[in-house]
Amino acid sequence: METRLTVYFEEPFWVGVFERTEGKKLYVAKVTFGAEPNDALLDEYVLNSYDELTFSPAVESPIKEKADNRKRRFKIVKNAVREVGVGTKAQQALKLQRDLQKTERKAESKQKREEEAERKFAQKQQKKKEKHRGH
Repeated sequence: METRLTVYFEEPFWVGVFERTEGKKLYVAKVTFGAEPNDALLDEYVLNSYDELTFSPAVESPIKEKADNRKRRFKIVKNAVREVGVGTKAQQALKLQRDLQKTERKAESKQKREEEAERKFAQKQQKKKEKHRGH
């Protein structure tokens, strides 16, 4: 299992994206920081709050071949550091997570709405009974 944190500026906040790969599966979690986070804050966040992150459902991710020579590895690391933002696989995973949370929210609000309507209906029926009790 490999985990990578990418921090970038997305107007007006700093955003951190945790990418966790297990085999060919990619899981992503997004965290919004207010001001620019320093290394100490990031270390503290990873140590204290990593377990509380909600990762997206798995997305298929091809395994990249590892380079054998050190010059090639150095070049890959240099290019990875230069990259800004999040990869498209991570964006897909985040979108999938947002969609799932949206459907959960909709279902929950629908259930609350129905329960409230049932409660009001029962209250009206009770009031109706009380009005006609003496006749």
